Amino acid sequence: MADRLRVAIIGAGGIARDVHIPNYLKCGKKVEIVAIADVVREKAEELAKNFNIPNVFTDYEQMLAEVDIDAVSVCTPNKFHYPATIAALKAGCHVLCEKPPAMTVVEAEEMAYEAEKAGKILTYGFHYRHAPQVEVLKRFIDAGELGDIYAARVIAMRRRGIPGWGVFTNKELQGGGPLIDIGVHMLDTALYLMGYPEPDTVFGVTYQKIGNRPGVGIMGAWDWKNFSVEDMARGMITFKNGSSILLEAAFAANTEKIDEMSVTLMGDRGGADVFPLKIYQEKYDTLIDITPSYLPKKGFHELEIERFVDACLTGREPLSTPKQGVRLQQIINGLYKSAAKGEAIKLGEKGKE
Repeated sequence: MADRLRVAIIGAGGIARDVHIPNYLKCGKKVEIVAIADVVREKAEELAKNFNIPNVFTDYEQMLAEVDIDAVSVCTPNKFHYPATIAALKAGCHVLCEKPPAMTVVEAEEMAYEAEKAGKILTYGFHYRHAPQVEVLKRFIDAGELGDIYAARVIAMRRRGIPGWGVFTNKELQGGGPLIDIGVHMLDTALYLMGYPEPDTVFGVTYQKIGNRPGVGIMGAWDWKNFSVEDMARGMITFKNGSSILLEAAFAANTEKIDEMSVTLMGDRGGADVFPLKIYQEKYDTLIDITPSYLPKKGFHELEIERFVDACLTGREPLSTPKQGVRLQQIINGLYKSAAKGEAIKLGEKGKE
């Protein structure tokens, strides 16, 4: 077993600066960040200077060829997840790719195939899986406390939370808006807790009602003239085991709450809300609610990076797997396709969207 992981970063934006690099550094002697690549050299050089990263590149292919690297964090816009991940896997590196897996199902499938072919770890940045609320509830579920989970509701809604930075409102680079950006987090959390069932049919609708005009922005002023994604998406997903999920995701909607990220699960022996955690059961002829009095406070992102490093060094399976990434991509792309066609979409095990 290796005792140190040589890590490189592809993409020098905010997620690399604020999440990946600081949390790799918290791993201490287990990790050495050896290189960073970004098409904008000045951005890469700034992070290299701030975090003492010795090698800077504008071409990640050159970086992979010239530097001895064990693992890569892919922190690019969504459009570039696929090529960067494939290049890193083919170079013999483990990969932590930010969410979503890719832009299309075919890309996600090829990423999973290359990881298996290379014998390398590929995992995705679904940091909510590492939340203490999720970990506690997963133990309850695994012990049968909720029974057969047959229904769920996921919400990722902001009242006026259109990002005023980055490329989050650019469909060409991101593939979509709140569904693929924040909705994907709550959807993945629900799927993980439900055992990642195989999807069957999706029906989705999308709206662009607020983002394409000026307005109040609590996350900075957005470029409304070039707003090319949905500002709200809604959908229903059914699964081959008979379960279903209702989903709502929005960057901007006229609702009371400024920001809501929530998952609700309903099983035949119990139910639960995840954020905050509360479990609902019927026991001894009584309806009861269970809430934890204490939860660990370690950061979700910190645990995500820590566990990726551990998986790379020990060979343990990561919490998020490539197969799950494919299923999630099937659902996301299916919902967008359904919204565009105005009808429900039947999903197969192999996606060709």
